Amino acid sequence: MASKQRILNPQPLILSYSYSGNTHRIAKGIQELTKGDRCEIYPWQPYPMAFPELLRQVKEEVEHGYHPALLPGAPSPASYRVIFVGSPNWCGTIAPPLVSWLYKNDLSGKLLLPFYSHCGGVKADFRKDIAKLCPKADVREPLEVIADGGGQLKEWIEKWIQENEIMKQKYAG
Repeated sequence: MASKQRILNPQPLILSYSYSGNTHRIAKGIQELTKGDRCEIYPWQPYPMAFPELLRQVKEEVEHGYHPALLPGAPSPASYRVIFVGSPNWCGTIAPPLVSWLYKNDLSGKLLLPFYSHCGGVKADFRKDIAKLCPKADVREPLEVIADGGGQLKEWIEKWIQENEIMKQKYAG
């Protein structure tokens, strides 16, 4: 019996979690430039709307390594070689919903391009944090965007994509 060869999608997957909408705006900008498949992930239980309660819950989840259940709908990453993964910077790291998705999927051999939004606060090292969750993936330097990037967002995304030579690779394996 002949073995089945896995066919990789020539486009990237752009997957993001966003609390306020800033990270999803970055994901949309990446999609416009790459023409990739975009998907938003959501926790089964929404986060509190009031900032003090949100901050308290997030600190506890990050401290305990909590992986919240996610609503169904995210595509399998198996057919993608290049995956953009985005999240807000929460307490200096990846938001727990994205941690859940990364933890639950085998991303071995994938090229992961992290991006994140923040409004100041604790400095993050998304590359290190994602590489720890996905040790067999090629994790690149992240795109860091303050708030939603404003009028400079497209320019920042273009520069980041060029630095990673993504367009030259045509997403091929």
